[in-house]
Amino acid sequence: MTQHPHSDRPHRHHYDAEMLSVEDARERILSYFRRLEPADVDLLDALDMVLAEDLVAPFDIPPLANSAMDGYAVVTSDVTAASDSSAVELPVAFSVAAGQLPERPLAPGFVARIMTGAPTPDGADAVVPFEDTDELERRGNSSMNGDRIGIKLAAETGDNIRNAGEDVAAGELVLKAGTILRPGAIGVAASLGRSTIKTFRRPVVAIISTGDELLNPGESHQPGKIYNSNAYSIAAEVRRYGGVPLMAGIARDTVESLQERLAVALETADMIVTSAGVSKGDYDVVKDVLAKNGEIALWSVRMRPAKPLAFGTLNGPRGRKVPHLGLPGNPVSAMVAFEQFGRPAIQVMMGRGERQKPSVSAVLDDPVHNYDGRRVYARVVVYQADDGELHAKSTGTQSSGALTSMVVANGLAICPDNVAKMDAGELATVEMLDWPEDVFSSGNGDE
Repeated sequence: MTQHPHSDRPHRHHYDAEMLSVEDARERILSYFRRLEPADVDLLDALDMVLAEDLVAPFDIPPLANSAMDGYAVVTSDVTAASDSSAVELPVAFSVAAGQLPERPLAPGFVARIMTGAPTPDGADAVVPFEDTDELERRGNSSMNGDRIGIKLAAETGDNIRNAGEDVAAGELVLKAGTILRPGAIGVAASLGRSTIKTFRRPVVAIISTGDELLNPGESHQPGKIYNSNAYSIAAEVRRYGGVPLMAGIARDTVESLQERLAVALETADMIVTSAGVSKGDYDVVKDVLAKNGEIALWSVRMRPAKPLAFGTLNGPRGRKVPHLGLPGNPVSAMVAFEQFGRPAIQVMMGRGERQKPSVSAVLDDPVHNYDGRRVYARVVVYQADDGELHAKSTGTQSSGALTSMVVANGLAICPDNVAKMDAGELATVEMLDWPEDVFSSGNGDE
């Protein structure tokens, strides 16, 4: 590893001990979440979900010995003298297509034309591919007998035959409960004949934005108003990480309006996410409603962006206690806070446990300043330099209101809370937002 200047002399910073660290906040938040109950879902809808049952094969896969190639099933003792220069000519007894059963066993001295996946006839112990026969020559030569074929390969027993149960044997545990269902697992379940599968269900995450200034996308623009981007960026994150977003509307800056929105969300939500209303302003009603209708578990995290963060539970119908994550109103702050706390909560509810996103060490192209002793998550583009080393380039402005910086960024470079500045050239830990295609396909980050 190349030595980088300043990497051994960090600028130290003292921090406010009253705020929780990111790790302490995450641990406290996740203690409120449990894996959700299983549910039967359509097979394709189970992608990336967690299997809630053991899948045992009811039959062999493949169910019968079958051909791995298009060619001719042979009795190997008939073709021991075959070679490219001296073909052994044999009569073709019958043909077998995929999905058909052989009409009879293959007798010595005969071959059977066979297609990939077709069951091999009893008596055959190898398959010779088309390219190792004179089939093409016979097609172009009317004088050659089409009922016979010249074999040009001395096949050995078992060549190009897939045995019954070679992939999966009847009674075998194929997929264990707890398996994350990636495309290969979905295909395996389909091969067992399953059209539905039992998984731990996806959490329903209700999203409420707060503020008198908000408009819904599609409404006419008005002076002094802004469109409700937070609900859509957070809903997109919920969907990306496996949850089901429930758009629960905009609450105005009154306790009554927020309670009305929450009453709708509490009916079905497994978690409620609000944005704005969690700092110290006169109109920050989320903390008041949380205190009145539930429990406040924490109220400030030592991070930037996203210092003001509320978490607790809300009293729902039928005695339910529904976790509530109150995000800051600034759009970048809301997204970064959701990455740190909302995403792992969804993972736990889906049965994945607390799974961290991948991190890399990258050379900073630009300094990262830490003005107030909070852990800084700086938006960067990670790219691979010509020498193969990973670099992290700032997206530019680090304003928590610059949502476009999250469009460009593929990672968050971390400056520890006790370090006042990290200089260009230092190695930083970067938590990846996208992995790995962005890193190795975006050049120097200018695209």
